Amino acid sequence: MRRTSTVLAMLTAVFCSACGGTGTESAPADDGSVSLGFVQVGSDGAWHRANTRSIVQAAATAGVALDVRDDGRTQEQQIADLRDLIARGVDVLALSPVVESGWDGVLQQAKDAGIPVILTDRAVDTTDTSLYVSALGSDFTAQGRKAGEWMVGRFRDTTGPVKVVEIEGTTGSAAANGRLAGFHTAIKAAPHLEVIASRDGDFSREGGQKVMAGFLTKYPDIDAVYAHNDEEGIGAVAAIEAAGKKPGKDIALVTVDASRDGLTALAAGKLDFVVECNPLFGPQLLDLVAKAAAGETTPRHVPVTETVFDAEAARKALPTREY
Repeated sequence: MRRTSTVLAMLTAVFCSACGGTGTESAPADDGSVSLGFVQVGSDGAWHRANTRSIVQAAATAGVALDVRDDGRTQEQQIADLRDLIARGVDVLALSPVVESGWDGVLQQAKDAGIPVILTDRAVDTTDTSLYVSALGSDFTAQGRKAGEWMVGRFRDTTGPVKVVEIEGTTGSAAANGRLAGFHTAIKAAPHLEVIASRDGDFSREGGQKVMAGFLTKYPDIDAVYAHNDEEGIGAVAAIEAAGKKPGKDIALVTVDASRDGLTALAAGKLDFVVECNPLFGPQLLDLVAKAAAGETTPRHVPVTETVFDAEAARKALPTREY
């Protein structure tokens, strides 16, 4: 379902329905304010809803007219949304790309129209880095490395092979690529850790459950799971329990995101370790938007501050967790 709106309409949708409503088409404001078109990966999952809320709130505070497109689970839809926003003449574009490659054409259209593009959350694979002015987001490779380092430590004193399965994020996405690479680099320090199977769970709870159920059928003696996000990890927990095993005891699990649901599972002992991927970077994005709209030079990459959680840290964080 398409949702496009100005800041006021988006605030109503976000606070009343957590990004689950509809809006109306709107042209950029003609009152001299900056207009921002934001193409989000989608509105499913706590992480993306929190990310959109953060950007909507920051835009309202900054007085920026915001047009959000969060119906894009496919690259084709995201490209269509970008072209529509270019035609509408927004001042700045922000894009969270569903996959890394295949963006040069539409980004060139934005450049030709004089509209600066800021990448959020995820990167694009291009040889022409002039197609975007800045990239704001996490270091996905570092996230994967942190997950791998935890697993190396968890099984440091284990003798014999440790059988690990990996539930990957959406194939071709920057997050999946980075988290896979970082994890595999880290576990090279422990040759007895063996990734026996790896499959795409599409960053979804349903996908994680389906993939894990298949793993358990084929490999009944799995020791550990690395899921590329909390949703997949929680799905894996359901599959493990359905198979009569105890997550966090019979099978160790590490995930990435640190959503409220993920930290709740961690605090309950169903996950063992969670690496944070912080979605609340709206204020950072709007700072970049202001600079880009004014023609100022922006940093090529702006990192997001993140941490890691064990069960004790999760219990402390949950009372004030925003997503």
